[in-house]
Amino acid sequence: MSPALRIGATGFGLIAVCYGFARFAFGLFLPQIDGDLGLGPSLSGIISGGAFAGYCITIIASAVLTERIGARTVAVGAALVAAVGMAGIALAPSPLIVAIAVVVAGSSTGLASPPMAAAVAAAVQKSRQDTTNTVINAGTSAGVALSGPIALAIAGQWRLAFGAFAAVAVVLAVAAAVSLPASRGGEGAGGLPPMTGPVMRLISASFLMGAASTALWSFGGQLVSQQPGWGPAGTGLLWTCIGAGGIAGAWAGTLIGRFGLDPVHWTFLGLMAAGILAVGSGIVPPALALTGGALFGAAYVMLTGVYLVWGIHAVPDRPATGLMIGFLTIAVGQTAGAPLFGFLMAGPGAGAAVMCFAAVALLAGAFRAGSATESAGA
Repeated sequence: MSPALRIGATGFGLIAVCYGFARFAFGLFLPQIDGDLGLGPSLSGIISGGAFAGYCITIIASAVLTERIGARTVAVGAALVAAVGMAGIALAPSPLIVAIAVVVAGSSTGLASPPMAAAVAAAVQKSRQDTTNTVINAGTSAGVALSGPIALAIAGQWRLAFGAFAAVAVVLAVAAAVSLPASRGGEGAGGLPPMTGPVMRLISASFLMGAASTALWSFGGQLVSQQPGWGPAGTGLLWTCIGAGGIAGAWAGTLIGRFGLDPVHWTFLGLMAAGILAVGSGIVPPALALTGGALFGAAYVMLTGVYLVWGIHAVPDRPATGLMIGFLTIAVGQTAGAPLFGFLMAGPGAGAAVMCFAAVALLAGAFRAGSATESAGA
């Protein structure tokens, strides 16, 4: 098996487990967890924000550790942290323990992405790196898409689901140990890269997109479960549609190569806003809401692919750090956005919160990515 296929397959699986299961499945199962443990919208938002905050810390640590101890070790650690966090969710007897476990599980995602960028830079030929990175990044969608049918198959058994997810994470730890190179990617580098124009615009755009995305990642399940005719089955279908739509993100590298960063960025920010409105408005039929979920999934994964490529080109000699910049600021936006959406939902109501967050997605388009050559500082 070629390095691109081996690393791509392992990375796709690792991202699917860490992002799709350990981080975003909480939003899918939130109505059930809330029903059993009585979290409430404000506490749910704080818990989701705490998971994003944990991600912020660990993605910085991951970039540093990848440059010091290597991609393989950090990737294995990411899978094991995911396993511990999801086992904690499965066994949690109280809201406090759920909160701690969700933060631990969500932190695994911060650990997972930088070592994969370093592994690709070290072992995959340059002409295939953007495509391989964005295929790996689309693993998020596979995890989300799988979690939906699992939720449907074991309706109400959220503890069993997270226990199964934890077991899969252990399997991915073994796969990462066997398949990934030990490369450090950016050996000898340290500290923050120069805050150039492309880097600062990346930070601004990814912060706003991350904040907007929490409307569905953290509250999508609650938004549809409150609508007439929607129950746990409908929530599972929504998650499946979000995940299935996100598979389109695997083509981010191809679309960027053909049309450029800016057109892809603007197009999918518009689709994200449309998806948020379709799912959260409460006035569209279920079929249209599910279509909105698919649009949101495609837009989110495509946009994370845009920010991944943007960051790696902005800091070409330090791929783990370049990826970290965009993904960190997405998570900072999510850390701020999740509790804000929860408070808006508890106050002015879901409709006002959805409108505001769709507008935030569009606002991210005010920041221009520029060409890959410019982003690389040429």
